[in-house]
Amino acid sequence: MNKIKQNTHLLASEKLIGSVVSIEKNKATVFLKITSEMAVDEFSLAHGSFTFGLADYAAMVAINEPTVVLGKAEVKFTKPVVVGDEITAVAKITEDTNGKKIPVSVTVVNAKNELVFEGIFTCFVLSNHILQN
Repeated sequence: MNKIKQNTHLLASEKLIGSVVSIEKNKATVFLKITSEMAVDEFSLAHGSFTFGLADYAAMVAINEPTVVLGKAEVKFTKPVVVGDEITAVAKITEDTNGKKIPVSVTVVNAKNELVFEGIFTCFVLSNHILQN
């Protein structure tokens, strides 16, 4: 099996939004360990932005185009994430659009395989980088 090379978000922080576990055609898996810096209170609850960031990153890598951006996200947090949790996002392109608007389904589970987050990310592949003229 040929290994697919990552072509997008090459400078993404593994500490903040995860590390790529695998890239397949139209699918990506990304892992993140929740650290104490991500906590928001004395109960060690992690801020949802880290789970969201992991899911968003997985969606981008599933598309794997250098100019991919997020346009819209419809998400649901289904279980709390706390310091010490190890969470894994699996992103799958849900339909072949043959265009620039690409829906990606993302699920995030913890080490007990409990669903903690799910969503549909609507992504766009632009002809140039979003910050280029």
